[in-house]
Amino acid sequence: MRVLVVEDARRLADAIARGLRAEGMAVDVAYDGAEGHQKATYTRYDVVVLDRDLPEMHGDEVLAEILATGATTRVLMLTASAGIDDRVDGLSLGADDYLSKPFAFPELVARVRALGRRATPAVPPVLRAADLELDPARRTVTRAGRAIELTRKEFGVLEVLLGAGGSVVSSEALLERVWDENADPFTTTVRVTMMTLRRKLGEPGLIDTVVGAGYRVPSGMSPAE
Repeated sequence: MRVLVVEDARRLADAIARGLRAEGMAVDVAYDGAEGHQKATYTRYDVVVLDRDLPEMHGDEVLAEILATGATTRVLMLTASAGIDDRVDGLSLGADDYLSKPFAFPELVARVRALGRRATPAVPPVLRAADLELDPARRTVTRAGRAIELTRKEFGVLEVLLGAGGSVVSSEALLERVWDENADPFTTTVRVTMMTLRRKLGEPGLIDTVVGAGYRVPSGMSPAE
């Protein structure tokens, strides 16, 4: 899941980003409304965590610009006000959810995950291919009943491939969905991650390389394949 945090309180923004990354999300940060608007314009995010009172460009304006694009991006607005009127205002402007500061971080994570599920095409709660199972909610992967320990990036790559339903996913798309804006598109990051992921998943191999296009996990695989 790709998330943008737009928050002018740098310590809070960085803390949110660190926490969401620890949950396996790819997170970018903007410290004012104008920067947030620019990033949301050029990158497709599943969820934007948007402070309402921002310098340079108010959060309400950023929200309006995101909505105007017609993107499936979901927006969680943050505010220092706990007043009902303020909350209603934010939702009436088109925000998908609203959270008042201070907030419990586990609640933020739960809300971001819920919005992320709404931002992408519906997929089964547990993703399967042959004898492999990936549970996004529990962050677990098993093959033939054996638990497989994956890094956050390996898990993210496998989740994207399984969620594609047999379609080819390019290296560029994997970088966009699993890594963040600091990833160098000219490195071998995706290829190296794919190598270690394949090794951990074992034989027979589940991930196909489609030369010149990307990677896929064929749909309709049976455990015998």
